[in-house]
Amino acid sequence: MTVALVDDHPVMRAGLRALLSRVDGISVVAEASTEPGSLAEALLNEPDVLIVDGPVAEVVRSAPGAAVLVFTTSEDDESVFNAMRAGARGYLLKGAARDDLIRAIRGVAAGEVIFGARIAHRLTGLMTRRVTPFPTLTTREREILELIARGLDNIAIARALFLAPKTVRNNICAIFAKLGVVDRAEAIARARAAGIS
Repeated sequence: MTVALVDDHPVMRAGLRALLSRVDGISVVAEASTEPGSLAEALLNEPDVLIVDGPVAEVVRSAPGAAVLVFTTSEDDESVFNAMRAGARGYLLKGAARDDLIRAIRGVAAGEVIFGARIAHRLTGLMTRRVTPFPTLTTREREILELIARGLDNIAIARALFLAPKTVRNNICAIFAKLGVVDRAEAIARARAAGIS
């Protein structure tokens, strides 16, 4: 398995190269900084795995066939989500145990999605929190959508929420735009699919 190291710190690249040179089946074929010219040169060898500390989106665009493992000190949610959205297959924090790094390299090369223990723990916490359906809706729009899903017409919604019928109509237009629906039936279907009824 071939690996390229993309990191702006030469000392870190040298340390990784030294560590990985002692691992059977893994060969470091290139090193690069995140500078475009340096990156392009490293990718000429078409490595199987790119270990990256830097702009993931640019690396993924430059080497769409390689598995990208982010190896960094940044552990904030935004950095993790941005890296995964950009196409990284793994996210590991520097300071991880040697065996964890090797397991992550082999895992992403095999098509797995790998997270270090601290990152996995935080992601699990985020995923188990209650997610509010349609987060772009205001509280009032969410109330109106719930009443639409129950089958109430505009007049009944206005009475239930002590609103003017025109206010209800305006809110419904905003709801339809935010949900990307064209009529009440479609809005009801989306609401019920999200557990609102």
